Amino acid sequence: MTGPGADMCGAFLPGGRRVDLRRVPVPSPGHRQVLVEVRASGICGSDLRAIYREHLGRGPEAYRDVIAGHEPCGVIVETGSGCGRFAVGDRVVIYHIAGCGLCVDCRTGSMVSCTSPLRAAYGWQRDGGHADYLLVEENTCVSLPDELTFLDGACVACGFGTAYEALCRAGVSGGDAVLVTGVGPVGLAVGLLAHALGSRLVVGVDASPERLALARELGAVDVGVDAGADSLAAVAELTGGHGCEVSVDCSGSTAGRAGALAATRREGRCVLVGEGGRLEVDASPSLIHPRITVTGSWVTTLWRMEELVERLVRWDLHPERTVTDQFPLAAAEAAYRSADEGRRGKVAIVMGS
Repeated sequence: MTGPGADMCGAFLPGGRRVDLRRVPVPSPGHRQVLVEVRASGICGSDLRAIYREHLGRGPEAYRDVIAGHEPCGVIVETGSGCGRFAVGDRVVIYHIAGCGLCVDCRTGSMVSCTSPLRAAYGWQRDGGHADYLLVEENTCVSLPDELTFLDGACVACGFGTAYEALCRAGVSGGDAVLVTGVGPVGLAVGLLAHALGSRLVVGVDASPERLALARELGAVDVGVDAGADSLAAVAELTGGHGCEVSVDCSGSTAGRAGALAATRREGRCVLVGEGGRLEVDASPSLIHPRITVTGSWVTTLWRMEELVERLVRWDLHPERTVTDQFPLAAAEAAYRSADEGRRGKVAIVMGS
């Protein structure tokens, strides 16, 4: 319950693969802020890599001992002064970075790229969604259509938003075969969205047999290929020796990126999404001669996220199908442990009804 003296549970990540559940006061919204009752909040691979295992982050990835979770979705239960678009009872997805609002990046909806000291990401530099309630800036809210579930919204908040941005940057259409290296939660999203955008062939490459099987079961990929020495030959065989028009690396590994680039068709497009690792290429034979475009893609913009939720309804596509494991907030430690195993799909913390 909200109100004077009310408290709530929140999950903090002290490092060393630990989760610390603490009781903290329920925040009150200030000017142009809203209080959201969290209904679902996902666990992202970046949380695992940079916070849960150990605190590696600097700059945008610096963790400030706040409540974790940057993939929240819920219902507004209180508004502060000056709110002009959202009201109590509205269902919202949260764009997980609040920027300064004044720079070019913020004004184009890409607050993730804001370089102002005022920039703060939920779950990194300000309290996030692994709690009963979340205080957010009104301008980071995206309306969640009634046709989509709270789990759908939590998946959109980062993973599906990131995947959609990457595919839009590549201009994916029905004429493209799409390769996905790394079919974890973001890779699953890339595959499902590529199909929705018209691709008739999506090939997934991964070192995990369990994840390849899940990707095929969900319909995210048409063919799963083991990330071994023969993966490039397998992709070539599937595409008449040409390779894929579009490749998207979601693995964040040096080998995965090299494989994605090598399997890209001449004059094709390769998008790098997965964080970490290196990209090492011999420029002339790998990029210049085949005239391949390599694009980096980081999260998404506010306007693109709003476009995505509208299209998900049109496509009757529910991102929650990628959620294989759900845990209550009280079992957040088990949720993080499950996500860290890296064998299944999306892991989410679910609260309320």
